[in-house]
Amino acid sequence: MAELTRRASLRAAVIVVAAGAAATTQSSRPAMAATPAQTVALTHATVIDATGAPPRPDTTVLITGERISMIGPSDRVPLPAGATVLDLTGKHVIPGLCDMHVHSIPSEEIAPPLYLANGITTVREMSGSPLLHQWRDRIEAETMLGPRMVIGSRIVDGEPTIGDPASFTVVDTETQARQAVRQAKAEGADFVKVYSRLGDRAYRAVADEARRLRIPFAGHCPDAVPLTTASRAGQRSIEHLYSTWYATSTQEAEIRHRLARLTIAQGDYVTWLHEIHRLEWLAATTYSRRKAGKVFAALARDHTHVVPTLSVYQVLDRPDEVDLTDERLRYVPAPLVAAWSWALENIIRAGRTSQESAQREQLFERRLAFADALRSSGVPVLAGTDGGDLPYVIPGFGLHDELALLVRSGFTPMQALQAATSRPARLLGLHHSQGTVGLGKSADLVILNADPLADIRNTMNIHAVVTRGRVISAEQRTRLLADVARAAAEQPEAHPAAAPRSHGCCPGLTLS
Repeated sequence: MAELTRRASLRAAVIVVAAGAAATTQSSRPAMAATPAQTVALTHATVIDATGAPPRPDTTVLITGERISMIGPSDRVPLPAGATVLDLTGKHVIPGLCDMHVHSIPSEEIAPPLYLANGITTVREMSGSPLLHQWRDRIEAETMLGPRMVIGSRIVDGEPTIGDPASFTVVDTETQARQAVRQAKAEGADFVKVYSRLGDRAYRAVADEARRLRIPFAGHCPDAVPLTTASRAGQRSIEHLYSTWYATSTQEAEIRHRLARLTIAQGDYVTWLHEIHRLEWLAATTYSRRKAGKVFAALARDHTHVVPTLSVYQVLDRPDEVDLTDERLRYVPAPLVAAWSWALENIIRAGRTSQESAQREQLFERRLAFADALRSSGVPVLAGTDGGDLPYVIPGFGLHDELALLVRSGFTPMQALQAATSRPARLLGLHHSQGTVGLGKSADLVILNADPLADIRNTMNIHAVVTRGRVISAEQRTRLLADVARAAAEQPEAHPAAAPRSHGCCPGLTLS
């Protein structure tokens, strides 16, 4: 009961944010921050197109409406009469970024503009809700400024779920599992999201029904399902790293035996997380390159993508390194920051022995090496953050942290960029229109003040953003961030007695 009370207090922070969003939905703020000119000419820029080709210096990109209509050397591209010309000498143009794993803060004055201000022009929402579908409709109708949105279903988990049964779809039988897929399809989800405690038979029913209805499925690799089984079943992406260790361990049989015996009470995510850590440590310390080679080859062959969410693990594994004074926290609603602080002290750090702390210190470095081993074996790795859900993974900004961690793990800056541009577009089936800078592609671009291939952290040094052909200038971007900070500061304080429901069992903690 005490644990449920603590989780209710954390959920209160999220529901207050949602209430604040509802109160400001009809505000007088302009819906659009920028208006597309007939033609925009980005001249004298260095274009990094994310195909892997070398940078193209002194290049002009012409944008007509929402698409790139011409691209070439600046001295060869004629500028149409009446075009809006932006001289980008010394600046770099990359494709708009994609965060492949988000749970947006439910405030339209915070989440959508925060993504765009950070150059994130596409997000994959990992837990669907009516609010997100409303946002997407308004963005597509051009009555609201925000990123392109790919939206998952309600999270599908087994019985008992370690999430929130009020916001998860909990299934126990094959019939219920198939119904969950049909419901997701009917509600307009772009994919079905599966979770950790989904049983083997129910999982196979989800996979079969998803195949029959032609809707992708993605999410956690369930405890009861081996990684290679999920890959063969057609799961499009595996979120987080904890479940990817098991199949690479010489002790896989023992790990599988312990997973099968694991009994967790409904909603007890924290106990599950501690138990999984023990199995992660066993798997990581019995890692076999030979086994890993076979597993990774299977993932690559099946085109199964992995979203490691390294920034999440940096918080969970090394909480003492969290910067509690990070100035970017001003863009997060105060009640949620308070909930994050509480979770850091009372859940993540609480009860952690010195032995577990030492293990987690080492485990994070092993995670980095594991992510790079996936990449070097041909497994497509995607950049995703779990932003909006985990403590101190700051929405929008977190993707830049994730790119830096990918480079730290062994990716080149180009490979890290591709993990947030061309690779997501290919997984989402949008590669013909997004993900690279090319003729006919959507004009979703980020203009940087410095070269990201020289230092990946330069993706944070944003001059301007182009979304659907609309230029958000440096001045407009500054105003956009100021508006977000103001909205975050104005959110009312959460009341512990409130017991809101969210997409996870424990907002500010759950790896969803």
